[in-house]
Amino acid sequence: MPRVGRLAYCEAVRIATWNVNSIRSRIERVAAWLERSDIDVLAIQETKTRVDQFPFFRFEDLGYEVAHHGFDQWNGVAIASRVGMADVRAGFDGAPTWREATEPEARHVAATCGGIRVNCVYVPNGRHLTDPHMDYKIAWLDALRVAAEGWITDGPSMIMGDWNIAPRDEDVWSMEFYEDKSHVSPRERAAFEAVVASGYADVVRPFLPGPKVYTYWDYQQLRFQKGRGMRIDFLLASPDIASRVTGASIDREERKGKGASDHAPVIVEVADV
Repeated sequence: MPRVGRLAYCEAVRIATWNVNSIRSRIERVAAWLERSDIDVLAIQETKTRVDQFPFFRFEDLGYEVAHHGFDQWNGVAIASRVGMADVRAGFDGAPTWREATEPEARHVAATCGGIRVNCVYVPNGRHLTDPHMDYKIAWLDALRVAAEGWITDGPSMIMGDWNIAPRDEDVWSMEFYEDKSHVSPRERAAFEAVVASGYADVVRPFLPGPKVYTYWDYQQLRFQKGRGMRIDFLLASPDIASRVTGASIDREERKGKGASDHAPVIVEVADV
């Protein structure tokens, strides 16, 4: 039976973010994890599907409402909530468009869930330091910063997802390996920190300080088995939410086994919402 009204009798809400790397390929794993982990709100990235192909019924069977924003087999974001969902919006004002595209990519969706404005983001990859996609990534993050400055004045809010940035040296298994690659460049790190400086806090790191606290491991060269990962998935919260975060975790178990995403879910608990 659908589980509703959780906020009326529970002291904390469990909020998570997870790049699932194709929701249709991993829906059974995601559904099983939701049941096992008792998650109230899940921000999902890289759904890689159109809206008409999204497996809404699997979430609905578990008592979740879903907002999905996706066009094709690339990108795509969604929010699943069992504590209510209102004021759904896809995209944000000022988001740049990639090259000849006719509209912004599906990289942001927002909804108010249990009194919290949840913003799910999938930040552009950047590809290489000199690739035009890197300029697009920085422009996208700058537009996000401007939008975030407005969101924080409107009430409790969070920005979570796959940022494709490792903000600190300790967030990658080898700075020497990544020295000439994306995700760790000064431009990218400065753009990430600018969003944080707009008034948000990383609410996971205080509970899980580094090093070797990763959320992503490439499929190639047995990176997961060798412990060669990156920390690129983050939950940022406005002060009124950050002060009520009581715990955080990264579920490494979901990176294991057949059919796993290359990312692990990241979870926080927020008290007294």
